[in-house]
Amino acid sequence: MTQARLPSHLEIGAILRQAQADGGFATILSKGEKDAGTILVLTTRRGTGYALWERMPSLDGPRLFTIIREQDIEKPSDIFEYIERRSAQDSDLWVIEVEIDDAAGFMANRVNRVDY
Repeated sequence: MTQARLPSHLEIGAILRQAQADGGFATILSKGEKDAGTILVLTTRRGTGYALWERMPSLDGPRLFTIIREQDIEKPSDIFEYIERRSAQDSDLWVIEVEIDDAAGFMANRVNRVDY
């Protein structure tokens, strides 16, 4: 059994729909490459406590979303400056923002694979 990567635009659509189904809201901040663009997910709860997630390899196979940055109370703009730097370096990068009450639970369900 091989594992193929789900095209980025399909995964983005699924994240947008699932956020709405879970009572949240999601929007695309930056569009990337349709099939293979890297996806960053910026989560927040009522506009505070931002966390930035990116898919990382795991020891047991699936690539899971992991927090790569959290908003620093003393430097709240650092997380947004990081996103700007990444976007300038990678034109294929997708950035989406998800407003959701349980960001950790929501992101734990994002597995990017299709088994054949």
